[in-house]
Amino acid sequence: MKIHSVKYNFIMNFIMTASSILFPLITFPYVSRVLLPVGNGKITFVSSVTAYFTLFASLGIPTYGIRVCARLRDNKEKLSKTVQEILIINSATMLIACGVFLLSVLTVPEFYEEKELFLIHIAGMVMNMLAMTWLYNALEQYDYITVCNLAVKAISLALMFLMVKKPEDYILYGGITMFASSASYLFNFVYARRFITFRKSGPYEFRKHLKPILVFFAMSAAINVYTNLDVVMLRFMKGNEEVGYYNTAIKVKTILSTMITSLGTVLLPRLSYYIKKDQKEAFYQTIAKAVNFVMVLGVPLMCYFIMFAKESVLLLAGREYMASVIPMMILMPTVLLIGLSNITGIQVLTPQDEEKKVLYSILGGAGADFLLNLILIPKYASSGAAFATVMAEFVVLAVQCAYLGGMVGSVIKKVSAGKIAAATLLAVLAGWCIKRCFNAHVFVTLAVSACLFFGVYGAALLGMKEKFVWETLRSMLNTKG
Repeated sequence: MKIHSVKYNFIMNFIMTASSILFPLITFPYVSRVLLPVGNGKITFVSSVTAYFTLFASLGIPTYGIRVCARLRDNKEKLSKTVQEILIINSATMLIACGVFLLSVLTVPEFYEEKELFLIHIAGMVMNMLAMTWLYNALEQYDYITVCNLAVKAISLALMFLMVKKPEDYILYGGITMFASSASYLFNFVYARRFITFRKSGPYEFRKHLKPILVFFAMSAAINVYTNLDVVMLRFMKGNEEVGYYNTAIKVKTILSTMITSLGTVLLPRLSYYIKKDQKEAFYQTIAKAVNFVMVLGVPLMCYFIMFAKESVLLLAGREYMASVIPMMILMPTVLLIGLSNITGIQVLTPQDEEKKVLYSILGGAGADFLLNLILIPKYASSGAAFATVMAEFVVLAVQCAYLGGMVGSVIKKVSAGKIAAATLLAVLAGWCIKRCFNAHVFVTLAVSACLFFGVYGAALLGMKEKFVWETLRSMLNTKG
């Protein structure tokens, strides 16, 4: 089994991440205009409710599976046995979750109204059992994952444009979305035979997996509280239309956060492997580079989309969604906060078996999110939910930094904060000039402003000889993947 370099894996994962960004950028403007805020809100509501049942069905397996399989990837027999044990545990929880989910759809009036959409999502949950993406991430098989992902997205894109034509087609769109997320899972299950065997070899040991899986499950549950609870609470307090507005802001935040955290997906198996082999120097060097990556990319993205929130909403969703502008501006700091907490929690604490500390930080964030949603949504609707999300992410990062103590300071010293701030200020001034002096179609405005904003930012960092940018540039020019 060939293990590629971190750079190669990052490029493959970046291609997949770029497709995850490009796909909604192509589909969302079309779907928003066809389905309108109410139809869009129904899709978002059903997806948010389904996320809770999917969470229980998968427990903490997606993250735990990466860590444990990465440590065993040099031993096929032990790896195969571990994968079988995890799959059996996942099958049991999936059956329970699907049963409870179906009962909820039949008994809760708000759920029964959209029973067709919910049934589609139940089918997707069953398919999710075969995904095994945690195995492919652990084995760093990002080229296979990327090819599968791109193929399914291309088919889904064609189906959407062919079949979704009017507001009543929101159920068709829900089915296409589910196909896009789960169609490759069956191929994953079959392809896994290249790396493991499904032949039983000795008695299964389920008990050793249960405690860490439950801890990761608790982490995922708490995360889902403040990533989906705001949508559910908005639906019950303000209706589908307000959810549609909020979802537009969330879409942009999710796209940017995915871009920022793309490196973390690649690093978790590698960092877990470093810890297993006691390669601490390589571990901390990799962490420092990850923090630099998040700061260099996250700060300008956050500032740009605060400045051009109105133009972004107009392009993505249209004038019917202008109520999304303020929530989007409020949400933008989460792009940087999520990027940093992804490092402190998933990349630093988790590989060192400190997932309980990550859990405590997430519980703090979830509690803050719930209380603030309860207070702010009735008065401020989607803007209140957005502010609650920002504060939740801040609490998570603050608690994790407190656990890491002195390590945070030593890593921050390696970040060129002054140069990043100066380059961002110059880019903001360039963006301000565009907003004041340039009057064109919204697409042209965004294209010109993005080129100028990020062009000035990149040139400033190069001119100031920012170490991380120069090292990355040299690596790309001189080193083969």
